[in-house]
Amino acid sequence: MIDKIQQALAKAQLDGWLFYSFRGSDPIAANILEMPTEGHMATRRWFYFVPQSGEPTRILHSIERDVLDHLPGKKLIYLPWQQLHSHLKNVLLESEKTKPRIAMQYSAEAAIPYLSRVDAGTVELIRSFGVEIVSSADLVQKFESAWNDEQLAMHDEAARGLFESVHSAFAEIGKRIKAGTPTTEYDIQQYILDCFAARGMLSKDPPIVAANANSAMPHYGPTREHHSPINKGDFVLIDLWAKLDRPGAVYADITWTSFVGDKVPGKVTEVFNVVRDGRDAATNYVKEAFAAGRTIYGWQVDDVCREVIQKAGYGEYFIHRTGHNIHTEVHGNGANIDNLETKDERVLIPRTCFSIEPGIYLEGEFGVRSEIDVYVGDHEARVTGGEPQKEVVAILA
Repeated sequence: MIDKIQQALAKAQLDGWLFYSFRGSDPIAANILEMPTEGHMATRRWFYFVPQSGEPTRILHSIERDVLDHLPGKKLIYLPWQQLHSHLKNVLLESEKTKPRIAMQYSAEAAIPYLSRVDAGTVELIRSFGVEIVSSADLVQKFESAWNDEQLAMHDEAARGLFESVHSAFAEIGKRIKAGTPTTEYDIQQYILDCFAARGMLSKDPPIVAANANSAMPHYGPTREHHSPINKGDFVLIDLWAKLDRPGAVYADITWTSFVGDKVPGKVTEVFNVVRDGRDAATNYVKEAFAAGRTIYGWQVDDVCREVIQKAGYGEYFIHRTGHNIHTEVHGNGANIDNLETKDERVLIPRTCFSIEPGIYLEGEFGVRSEIDVYVGDHEARVTGGEPQKEVVAILA
């Protein structure tokens, strides 16, 4: 791994990558450096410096000397804070460059919150040594967000499981209503979790099942105590995400919408069609770019999607980014499809995956979101799981 990091540093013309954590403050560092989860107490600051060439350096507190023993490199121990500062300065200025360029988990003006893992005080300290700090954003994508073949296979299996689960949930709604069995958002949420369990899948958080006006709140979620009934004539949105219960598994994440009845209302169909067209425009833009070998950025894909919805007159009701990176957490640390909440200027790189999920939310009425996952390879992009939703599902009850 160190060789690959050093090759990436040379390509980016960076003098090194400085990892830092205090009491687990940087999960990105923990993932990339494969930090042990057991047997090592880490209550003090540690640093791990990988130079563009040469031997890495571990800087550790005197009472926690073994925290980075799984990594190569010389070990420097500090006790008083003055010694820590001295070690850092000497290591970072070892190349004798006037102002070495060092990558850290830092984002200028917190533009990418996922990357803002180093506190302002530590940034000030490193800069005081005459070091230029550069965002590690593109390095993080390469070493933390790109999938291996096994992860892609696990994602594909999870995506198929989500597709089957959401259609099973729609069928369950119809079955219960046809039988006159009272059902609620919470009941269907729990039904989906049972579907996950049967497929060997898990999710950190339960799925969203939202009826009528609840669907106009993008992050609404039913609970045992607070939920709404589902009846004939109701609009129902289901957003579900899960991964296989296996080491290293990555998430899949989709959203489908339905209407309990044989004829979907015209306004629901109109709004869905706008959302679908924005989704497909963004997806096609990504596919065409990767087929042509053209570099694109997360913010550009957001613009393509948002333009479709704005032209249809619903721009003010599209109140979140178009999509997010997907990894071992459902919201990963790679490039997001965003030029609203942030301007994500990170390149979409091969072997990563992200959602495309535009939405239109009409407060007090209903909200439509259509979410798919797009995986990009070296020269192609594809939608994972089943066929993307083309029209609102009519649940015959």
